[in-house]
Amino acid sequence: MKLIVTVGMPGSGKDELVAVAQSMGLATLKMGDLVRDETRRRGLQLTNANVGRVAAEERDKHGPGVWAQRALPKLTETRMLVDGCRSDSEVSVFRHNFGDLYVLGIFASPETRHDRMASRHRSDDVDLQDFYDRDRRELKWGIGNAFALADGMLVNEGTLDEFRRSARATIERILRRDDDD
Repeated sequence: MKLIVTVGMPGSGKDELVAVAQSMGLATLKMGDLVRDETRRRGLQLTNANVGRVAAEERDKHGPGVWAQRALPKLTETRMLVDGCRSDSEVSVFRHNFGDLYVLGIFASPETRHDRMASRHRSDDVDLQDFYDRDRRELKWGIGNAFALADGMLVNEGTLDEFRRSARATIERILRRDDDD
């Protein structure tokens, strides 16, 4: 199995990267969907506060790699992209279980990310104060350490079309590299 795992702050472009990967025929799994599913299962509304609380509670109760552990049974295709790794512990879970792994960091500045999040109108998106609170929460979970373990970086500061082209080229390069091994 060839696995690409993404790490990126909220609003960095992970959803767009997933769409590009799907258009290329890769199977995808969004780790945030696992958290949102658990939030719904508990009968809670999908707000930033509820989703964050559920994610943190599960990490506190089951360890920092819990969401990666819960993702493992869903990783069944030959080539997959897993979106939204949040910590070095999660990277470690994936590295331990998949030798053929590429961790791809996606970077966009805070200003760019906030502007994007404000325009997408998702139920767990936030105002400016909540945006910074959410960033601090993600940093507390260890997303900076996960970035440090990335095998490559994709910068998303341009147009949507530029990002899509760059994302496609990056995925193609990763898959070619894997085919050459």
